[in-house]
Amino acid sequence: MEHVPMSFLVAFFLLCLSLNLPGFCVAGNESFAFSGFAGSANNLTLDGTAKVTGEEILELTNNEPGVEGHAFYRIPIQFKDSPNGTVQSFSVAFVFAILSASSDMSSDGMAFVIAPGKDFWNASTAQYLGLLNSHAPANSNQFFAVELDTIKNDEFQDLDNNHVGIDINALSSVKSRTAAFYDDKEGGMLKNLSLNSSEAMQVWVDYDGKGKQINVTLAPMGWDKPSKPLLSNVSDLSAVITEKAYIGFSASTGPMGSQHCVLAWSFAMNRPAPAIDFKKMPELPNSGHHKTLTKALEIALPTAAFIILAICMAIFLLVQRKLAYAEVREDWEVEFGPHRFSYKELLDATEGFKSKHLLGVGGFGKVYKGILPKSKSEVAVKRVSHDSSQGIKEFVSEVVSIGHLRHRNLVQLLGYCRRKGELLLVYDYMPNGSLDKYLYGEENKPLLEWGQRFQIIKDVASGLFYLHENWEKVVIHRDIKASNVLLDGGMIAHLGDFGLARLYDHGTDLQTTHVVGTMGYIAPELSRTGKASPLTDVFAFGTFLLEVTCGKRPVSNSVQHGRTMLVDRVLEYWHRGALKETVDSRLQGNYNVDEVQMVLTLGLMCSHPFPGERPPMRQVMQYLDGDAPLPELTPANMSLLSLMQNQLSFDQSVLQYPWSVTSMGTMTAGISVGR
Repeated sequence: MEHVPMSFLVAFFLLCLSLNLPGFCVAGNESFAFSGFAGSANNLTLDGTAKVTGEEILELTNNEPGVEGHAFYRIPIQFKDSPNGTVQSFSVAFVFAILSASSDMSSDGMAFVIAPGKDFWNASTAQYLGLLNSHAPANSNQFFAVELDTIKNDEFQDLDNNHVGIDINALSSVKSRTAAFYDDKEGGMLKNLSLNSSEAMQVWVDYDGKGKQINVTLAPMGWDKPSKPLLSNVSDLSAVITEKAYIGFSASTGPMGSQHCVLAWSFAMNRPAPAIDFKKMPELPNSGHHKTLTKALEIALPTAAFIILAICMAIFLLVQRKLAYAEVREDWEVEFGPHRFSYKELLDATEGFKSKHLLGVGGFGKVYKGILPKSKSEVAVKRVSHDSSQGIKEFVSEVVSIGHLRHRNLVQLLGYCRRKGELLLVYDYMPNGSLDKYLYGEENKPLLEWGQRFQIIKDVASGLFYLHENWEKVVIHRDIKASNVLLDGGMIAHLGDFGLARLYDHGTDLQTTHVVGTMGYIAPELSRTGKASPLTDVFAFGTFLLEVTCGKRPVSNSVQHGRTMLVDRVLEYWHRGALKETVDSRLQGNYNVDEVQMVLTLGLMCSHPFPGERPPMRQVMQYLDGDAPLPELTPANMSLLSLMQNQLSFDQSVLQYPWSVTSMGTMTAGISVGR
């Protein structure tokens, strides 16, 4: 080495730095620019639905519901000079577009991401953006992200359904703003942008390593970078970004499909990101629409006679179409537009409501499976008769309000349609159907093991707790039962038909009682006063706990024993100290004894005749999660039901289930029988 010229050693050292060879990595040299993604396969790592299309667009999701896609720069970027060093300044610029079948609705969003790895195989779709797992969403991954979100998720404290957020290790943004940009052409005026506009937009993400400041700037495509960023936040990313980290994009869809696209992307360390060449950038898939239309007109113009005939036929068909698909639309429904489906869309989705798509029939109407023509999303469509003169405006307002509920254990209500005396409600489709089919062996469903049952119980409790306490309004379900618990493809339980008890009020026969519910689940005070509350839901949930554990219906009828109540049977065995004998015999003893004992005891507590003695859902969740010990029940306390019946001389069936006299003078049960 002593004979090697010093100039050669210096030149070799500088060459190693420029090539980023091992042992010579120094942050500050990395940069790249993609003005389109032709021939980029060797530079990107793709997974999920992510791909480079024939139009040279990086497509993260492909307009299918419930999918996710990731695209990362193949080589990790050197952000620090050493593992304990400081993240140096960097700059990112990219052009994106979100394309949806509906201009009013999109799901769920995309994000620019910096993470120590590029393997997100266990991340969830929908509101988790392909970054976090739905079972452990908080701090389960280390990442920095800038989210472009088109859905408001209350669990992440989202600002609205059109926002940009800075995320650090979680999807609850450290700072967020409604999508907009500062227009330097008009004195810095703030102008709104719609992320779901199907138009290309630019984003700049800049980090100042010295000042620890993150700036996020937006603008329409082709505009110069605004002088004022939309978002600014001071956060030291040195604890988040590792010495070497991967940069890229993540996107996911929920109940509705969307295309999340990246058209161009550039990056640089310690200097501004290279400018994007818009002349080389690919066009969005729908940008050639006007060219096609012009060509069609050029062909059609010479045949004027044919056009006139076609117009006449079109007018005739439109008139017929209007008559066939006539809907009820009133001025007050304008504000609910985004939540309204056209009747034709639902008719096409269900192939004219054919019987082969019928999922079930209940007290509220028939339910059909459908596939929305544009988004190809699977949905369940419920057809309900209604009287448009009786409170339909208030009910539709409530339907739209409930449609904003978002929880992993609630069936998503997507929207509605009104037509000729009927209301159509559109929900997420649950492929595994309702829980009662599994409990009672209907349709050859397999037996549920205890572990599955216990998880379903916790899922339903979580959804009910959200309705009672964690949303902006209190929602009382009114009809909790096994047939209203639906199971998705992963056997996760979703509470359905929430809030629809009002529907029965608007469409009911006014000669019968207005008490809504199902026999065996109705709380005693509800039958006396007709006033529902969260604690009447808790009563029904108690019956549900016993039903799932015992594998028996809440009310059974036999010639030998007459009508018997499940809660009576469990209470009797509790007095004997033999609760285990009430457990579903088909389990053959394969269950956790402590869990079964706790669930049965909790079921009796929730079924207490006095509302004040029932635990609220917050306490129920603590008991089920093992965060609080179940209080010890005394024989005197649990004998209260029998004592109350003896003192008031009420038969139990009369106490729990109201009866009313119809105009014909005959006694009829005053309850609704659900699906």
